[in-house]
Order: sequence, then structure tokens, then C-alpha cells
Amino acid sequence: MSAARQAQAGPDPRAVVDWYRAHARDLPWRHSGTSAYAVLVSEVMSQQTPVSRVVPAWQEWMRRWPDATALAAAQRAEVLLVWGRLGYPRRALRLVEAARAVVERHGGELPADRDQLLALPGVGDYTAGAVLAFAYGRRALTLDTNVRRVLARVVGGQALPAPSLTRAERERAEALLPPEGGPVDPAQWSVAVMELGALVCTARDPRCQECPWAAQCRWVAQGKPADEHAGRRRSQAWHGTDRQARGLVMARLRLAGPDIAVARADLLAEAARAGQASGRRRPVAADPKQPARAPAGVPPGGGHPGCGGGGGGAGGPATTSCGSPAAWTADRLVMGGPLPGARGTRR
Repeated sequence: MSAARQAQAGPDPRAVVDWYRAHARDLPWRHSGTSAYAVLVSEVMSQQTPVSRVVPAWQEWMRRWPDATALAAAQRAEVLLVWGRLGYPRRALRLVEAARAVVERHGGELPADRDQLLALPGVGDYTAGAVLAFAYGRRALTLDTNVRRVLARVVGGQALPAPSLTRAERERAEALLPPEGGPVDPAQWSVAVMELGALVCTARDPRCQECPWAAQCRWVAQGKPADEHAGRRRSQAWHGTDRQARGLVMARLRLAGPDIAVARADLLAEAARAGQASGRRRPVAADPKQPARAPAGVPPGGGHPGCGGGGGGAGGPATTSCGSPAAWTADRLVMGGPLPGARGTRR
């Protein structure tokens, strides 16, 4: 069945919006008067990160940097410390870069134009759509993991969507998205479907009895068939990876604070803990070169190229004269790892 025909037989948009009004979480960035910049920060923080961890980080972030102009002038050390344990800290640096671009190109105000949003550092298709929909009330696709899963089940009859976003999915979502000026606001529909996927139509153990679209769900009607894409899915390893090692080093730097030098030997010891047994996790084979890769930003003698800093030798603290030693180390660690090209994922 084509995307257009599926949409014609699609679920009642008013039902999911009514459900949302009754069951939506009280998230601070959903409050009236929230700026487009604040929405952007919430979207970037929420990628592959549980919302319960995002809320306090977002509140502290907004307290320190309430607008793009304030963030553009922020020190990387402070930014990374506030980012804390949200994961993928390169996102924090991309936010700073985006804020500087907003100040330089748009006078400090986030644009309401899709192409201009996409031109900002770190802003992809999903994030641009989310800002347009949730900050400016525009009709824009917001195909995060939750929305994709809901539409795959209700309209497509699949347990889960394909591993990668397909053209057919986009066409189906575009056909289902209510028109501007109609009885159902398209931005409200988008956030409602997203919330339904986060709270009810979850990846595991969906609570179909609570779903406003259960009676219209093709997946339920077909007896909830298994995931047809299961053989193509690859889980992203973490235990024992360079990502875990870098995370351990970053945690050690955060613990020290922005003004305390951390010895390279201490960072190597933290990185060496990656892959060790913890809880239910069994130890993984150690990579002898991994600890050295994790704190790659700490030079053997300490110091920052071009700033005149110094250090106490290979095992001594790395110090700089232009700012925090932990900050510079954290910057290099962050930039050394790959930034996942994930679409928004809310949990």
C-alpha cells in the first residue's frame, strides 16, 4: 500500500492530541514562552539520552547561558562540566559553535527558516524540524525514534521501523502530518505522537491497552508480528570501548573541577578501567593501547600548544596558562571521538 493510501486510512489525529493533553509530561522546555534557543538545547541534549537525565542538566544550562549570546561567550571547560553525564559530549561543543553562528549570522536569535537552521553546526534534519515545530509552531516533520516506531506499528503493521530512515517512511509521515490551518495543529500532533512513543508505544513491552490508537493499529490487528528487521540491527557496544574509556577520563576531569590539574598517570589509570567486570557485565579482553588513546589530549610534558603552559613531566599534572588543564584535555578528548549521526531519540 502506498504512503498516501496508508495515510487516508490512518489513525484519527484528534485522538492522539486529546491523549497528549491528558497525559503529557510536564517538561520545562514545553512551558509557554520557551525560546527557540532553549528548545534547540533540549533537543540536542535529548538525543540518545533519557529525559530524566536531561531535565536537571537543561535547567542548569539555561541558568548559566539563557540565550545564544551568553553561550557563545562560554568557556569550553564550564560547558563540558555542566554537560556532565549526558554522554556524547561533542554535542555540547556543537551547541557552542551553533550559538556563535547564531550570534554572527542572525543577531543572536535562532532563525525560523529550515535552510538557515540546517546551516548551523550540529543541526541536522530532525533537529531543524523540531525547532520549527516546537518553537515556532510550524508544520515540520519530526521523525525521531519514537515517532518512527509509532507510525511503523499503527500504519505500517511492523513491530519496529527499519534500522535507517527510508523514503517511504518520510512520505508516510508527511501524508499523515495534519495541514496548517486545519482542526488539528500539526506541531501538537508531532509532539503528541512523540510522547505516545516515549510513554506507551515503547520499544519493549508497549502498553497497547492505554493507546488511543489501539483500535486502529495494524500491528495489533495482525497479532503483533515479530520484528522483520531484527537480523539487520546492530547494537552499539559500549563496555570496553574507547567511548567508555573516554567517559571514565571525562568523569575524572569533572570530579577534579575546572581549576585542578590532573596527572596523566591518573587519567591513564581511569581509562584502564574500561572493560572491567561491573555488575552483570563480564570483563572484556583488554586492549593495551586503549588507555593511551583515551587521554590523547594530554601532552607528555603538559601544556597547551601556543599558550605557554607547562607540566611536571610524563607523569605530572598537565597545566596551561590560558585556562583550565582539565578543560583543554576534555576538549581534545571530545574532539577525538566520532560524533554519532543519530536522529533525535527521546526516552
